[in-house]
Amino acid sequence: MEQSITRRDLLNKSIAAAATAAVAGSAAGVALGADSSKPTASSEFPCAMIGKAKLSRMMLGGNLVSGYLHCRDLKYVHSLFRAYVTEEKMMQTLALAEQYGINTVFECGIEFVEKYNRRFGGHMQILPHIEVKRDQTEAELKDHIKAQVDTGAVALYVWGVSSDQVVATGNAHLLGRAVELAKLHGLPIGVGTHSLLVVQKCEELKIPVDFYVKTLHSDNYPSATPKDLRKEFIWMTGGKGWYDNMWCINPEETIEFMKSVTKPWIAFKVLAAGAFAPSEGFNYAFKNGADLIAVGMFDFQIKENCGTARQAIRDNQNRERPWRV
Repeated sequence: MEQSITRRDLLNKSIAAAATAAVAGSAAGVALGADSSKPTASSEFPCAMIGKAKLSRMMLGGNLVSGYLHCRDLKYVHSLFRAYVTEEKMMQTLALAEQYGINTVFECGIEFVEKYNRRFGGHMQILPHIEVKRDQTEAELKDHIKAQVDTGAVALYVWGVSSDQVVATGNAHLLGRAVELAKLHGLPIGVGTHSLLVVQKCEELKIPVDFYVKTLHSDNYPSATPKDLRKEFIWMTGGKGWYDNMWCINPEETIEFMKSVTKPWIAFKVLAAGAFAPSEGFNYAFKNGADLIAVGMFDFQIKENCGTARQAIRDNQNRERPWRV
């Protein structure tokens, strides 16, 4: 039998735990960006409407919710993550995110979102991905899309891994088929990617997407793949210079091309999986055209990250790429 616990109890436990983490981090000389102050009832976080979906302009990235994170060559990080992010910690993280105005989990973690909403009276939304494969029958794709819709999704998007794979193998038309089938359910549908080529191909083929999900981060960090070693889809093929360390190989070109794209843009990997501080990564993304961002966050990062994101949105209202939503 599930223990009876309210969302208030969950929040109080999470605040205390985050404070402990912050103190421990301070003692170790690491700025974890959390304090022990109790959150007040939050004013609404800046939101955007994509179709009928009302999405906070910063969403909770799904990697940490689902149990995955990039760690370059630090092999112990996965074990550390698993030890810290228990199911209870995940519930606390979702409660804090909602308290500070984040209303959507992006990509994955459906089972945690469902459990959090059911057990604690939450209202967290989910924006899951769909997978598109070359050997997938239309019936299989329809069933898969329906299963994702049935999670209570407020929108859908084609997973960046799938999009990259089908475009890299000359099967971009499969993206069009998936988008058209998903649209039959009346939800906004996007296409995700780590490569600008995918966005360019969708625009060329006039695939009727409602939004794009595209990586964006600067290449100004020490572990970035050297320019002469960068190649399209390097994250799939690997090779010299690739160490799980770069997800936007051509940020300037991406920024320039997206100026001409009229569809909303959700940017992800905006911190290059921890290479940038939020104050740098959030500002870079919003300044250079992103309309929303998806960010993986631990519980002790949420309060400060929400404040940082709000400031970045305010500071970039008059940017070069118009806000699309």
